[in-house]
Amino acid sequence: MNGPSAAHERDLYWMRRAIDLSKLCPPSEGAYSVGAVIVGDDGTELATGYSRETDAHVHAEGAALAKLPSGDPRLGTATIYSTLEPCSQRRHAVTPCAQLILNAGLARVVIAWREPSLFVADCIGVEQLAEAGVVVDELPELADAAKASNSHLEGLS
Repeated sequence: MNGPSAAHERDLYWMRRAIDLSKLCPPSEGAYSVGAVIVGDDGTELATGYSRETDAHVHAEGAALAKLPSGDPRLGTATIYSTLEPCSQRRHAVTPCAQLILNAGLARVVIAWREPSLFVADCIGVEQLAEAGVVVDELPELADAAKASNSHLEGLS
């Protein structure tokens, strides 16, 4: 093999952009710092978001999706890059990110790492998305970089 594919290089580029966004999160002892970027199938950045960007309870994926009109036709072929697995349950009365992604009709999700059991015993965001037909890819080579924005959390593995 002649090295990483162009598609993989694009994925790394956009995940690094999401990691940069995660560094903007106000630290919270009760929540992860996550960045998200929604990219159209033509390679254009459609929206970005990060945890606690607009509200103490907003997650990165929700912040990014809120910047696009509901039913935006570009979402059906778009990819969302999230530094952490989209949540499958919330402590607050808010729709979990995996469900927001399904509701928006996104075609693909790329994550850097899976949600550990620090706040939720069994996050199944990846499984929910995959079962619904969403393509889910993971970039484990960027997991440590994504975790670095969460150094404020005690007990993070």
